[in-house]
Amino acid sequence: MTNNSTHSEANDTGTTKRKHIIIGAMFRAVGAYPSGWRYPGAHHDPHDDPEVIRATALEAEAAGLDYIFFGDWLATGPDLEFRDPYLAARIEPLSAVGFLAGITSRIGLIATVNATYSDAYTLARISASIDRLSGGRLGLNIVTGAEPRAAANHGRDAHWGNEQRYDSAEELIDALRLLWDSWGDGALVANQESGHYLDPSKLHRADFRGAHHPVAGPLNVLRPIQGHVPLVHAGTSQRSRHLVHTRADLALLALPGIAEAAAVTKTLRTEAAANGRNPDHVKSLTPVLPIIGSTFEEAWEIHDFLASRVPVSPGPHDDREGFPATRSLAVLGEAIGLELAQAELEAEVTVDDAARFNQHGEHLLDLTRQRSGRIPGTARPVRWRDILVNHLVPYSVVVGTAAHIADYLQAWHEEGGVDGFNILTPFLGEQFEHFTRGVIPELRSRGLFREAYQGSTLRDHLGLTVPVNLHDATPVESTTVTGPVGAGARA
Repeated sequence: MTNNSTHSEANDTGTTKRKHIIIGAMFRAVGAYPSGWRYPGAHHDPHDDPEVIRATALEAEAAGLDYIFFGDWLATGPDLEFRDPYLAARIEPLSAVGFLAGITSRIGLIATVNATYSDAYTLARISASIDRLSGGRLGLNIVTGAEPRAAANHGRDAHWGNEQRYDSAEELIDALRLLWDSWGDGALVANQESGHYLDPSKLHRADFRGAHHPVAGPLNVLRPIQGHVPLVHAGTSQRSRHLVHTRADLALLALPGIAEAAAVTKTLRTEAAANGRNPDHVKSLTPVLPIIGSTFEEAWEIHDFLASRVPVSPGPHDDREGFPATRSLAVLGEAIGLELAQAELEAEVTVDDAARFNQHGEHLLDLTRQRSGRIPGTARPVRWRDILVNHLVPYSVVVGTAAHIADYLQAWHEEGGVDGFNILTPFLGEQFEHFTRGVIPELRSRGLFREAYQGSTLRDHLGLTVPVNLHDATPVESTTVTGPVGAGARA
């Protein structure tokens, strides 16, 4: 067991058991809610991103969060204004965490990289360098890409299919780990008196052969402080799940409810063990977007403001360039089983209307009640806009007081079995501070989040051990720590 006593404890069988919740901040400069940038006082201009990145990371570190997480997108266009404005113009993730390595001192720094368009040697150099420069705080979120426009931006005719993308991702991870392990213990001698600088027998070539990421090595950067940089992955396909079970340290899981969370996290640990891994070393995280007020009424008003500014259309066609066809009442009608061609966005949903909703429509009504306190036929009526917006916003939006948000996280952790949460902030500024200065102290008062950092690396924060060097380990040890080698193999 490492020095992560605040994150884990030994039970009667001697295995590791999670004790405290993992909490990271998902950085989205102009807000995770599609209209968050329009809230008064919210950060809304990417020209100011460097200062906002700095301020957000320092606020997160002062609160003791485990990491700050930078996503990515490899293309842009006018459609993103309506779907996800935070994607339109953003700082490249590895550059962002490199920037923060010298500004912060304790918080983990997770950057997203696209395996489909990455070079193994270059990524190994950059990631090992940042890990050493940050004192062992880097993590990598491995994605395979869902943006077809990215292919042309990287000199390709078409975006690869799912199977080819995951072949590439698994190869990339295997190649990275062999490259990171190039320098065995004692490989760098640096004896000034004898003039002996290297022990060549401990400087290892990767000699990794694969269809997508063949690489010779050795790497010309010392082994990362964490041994292997912790890896994150999200996805629902069979290949995505296989990558998580065999190679990832953190699994990002978008889950519809606590019962599903309990089943998925149980399966995650079972499959990790079946692949020769310690199931306690594969952590499950789920995204949450809290909207926080001092009272429920205040939180509802914030949500109502944001919902009123989401760009939607009453009809099936909209002349705005790039406007998604899905953002209309016509499409909502198909989803809830009603004809809405004549409906008006701001008109009330009557009790009779609600009675005719299908199962998905009833779910949207329930979401609307939870997020805004609105119920058909009451003093806070439901509008068609409310139903449409809640249909469009896919995140786990939780609206209420700091104590209510803490209740939600506690239930998902204790009943759903998830290890932690990626916190999405609707807009940067006061909402992030409401979380760090309101929800975090509430969790601490319940004994659910540690009082202070207990270790210095991201692995320490997550309760993960440092893996043995693959070049020095036996095949059994190698499989136990890192999962089996996939599409590629060593020569």
